[in-house]
Amino acid sequence: MKLAGIELVDTALVREAMDLAKSASEPFLYSHIMRSWLFATVLVENTRSTVNPELLAVATLLHDLGLTERFAADARFEVDGANAAKSFLQQHGVPEEQIRLVWDAIVLHSTGSIALHKEPIVAVTFEAIQADAIGWSLDRIPGNQLQAILTEFPRMEMKKKITACFCRQAREKPGTTYDNTLRDFGLRFVEGYTAPSGPELIANAPFAE
Repeated sequence: MKLAGIELVDTALVREAMDLAKSASEPFLYSHIMRSWLFATVLVENTRSTVNPELLAVATLLHDLGLTERFAADARFEVDGANAAKSFLQQHGVPEEQIRLVWDAIVLHSTGSIALHKEPIVAVTFEAIQADAIGWSLDRIPGNQLQAILTEFPRMEMKKKITACFCRQAREKPGTTYDNTLRDFGLRFVEGYTAPSGPELIANAPFAE
């Protein structure tokens, strides 16, 4: 399979992951997902990392299922997405050790302070997704490939729409946003949103000292 001039792994599992992501996601989110997969593929090629391309494809393709109406549950969206991907892989008979890697890659895709110290698939998944979200590691994507990816999968008001997604999480599931970056979206954009701070939690612990 070739998209934006980039050769991609092409298996039944990957095709089904693509179909699942597309059917569950808003168009802008699916475009983001596909760019993330393409960025991940380029990063691996350029660094010669030893990463299973099929697992990397599934991790990037399914990383935002927790932001979709179909798969949103009660946990923070990264966990909801990782759990949905786990169920998908279990249904396809993927070994548990490989499922764990994909689960970790998805659940940590917005937590670089941990992801970058994990297995290569976890680190690359973080780097690729954040390349599209905030420009992380874009200097490692050749300009011609970057332009081809953006042409194949346009951003479609990505900044505005992903902000709206995160604000919806803060509005509807505030308890899942206190210990991650979604807290910032709630505090800045969502009227009435409040979140406990680290100092408050320590001060209010049920101990005398």
